Amino acid sequence: MASLNVGNLGEYLREQRRTAQLSLRQLADAAGVSNPYLSQIERGLRKPSAEVLQQVAKALRISAETLYVRAGILDEKERDELETRAVILADPSINERQKQVLLQIYDSFRKENAAEAAEAAEAAARAATETPAGTRAEAAERPADATPDA
Repeated sequence: MASLNVGNLGEYLREQRRTAQLSLRQLADAAGVSNPYLSQIERGLRKPSAEVLQQVAKALRISAETLYVRAGILDEKERDELETRAVILADPSINERQKQVLLQIYDSFRKENAAEAAEAAEAAARAATETPAGTRAEAAERPADATPDA
């Protein structure tokens, strides 16, 4: 079985192409790019655009978002959100109204969790700046011969 832990986009593309049992020329034709250009991408000599990555992903029948993350165009959290939305929208067992309601609920949970995470980060930052004699800022403002309030 092929390793999923590859070092860069080019190696990952080569691995996916081989897994799909496609030659470089076959993938280039299917993706609508030139054979030399695709070879340069696989060797790490060229950085493809998002559009080219989307065409290659479609030809390989893999997630374009995964390629975007590998190429540094998209971060993992954004990819997870996009994939979740895509799964909801692609589900044939629920109707359009239900899909929209699910997406609204999903968005509200993400916003709520982001707000809670921001509050927790602020509280942690405040706690990190406090000392037993008050905040570090207050301690810095006190003259050296002054004693802390008891």
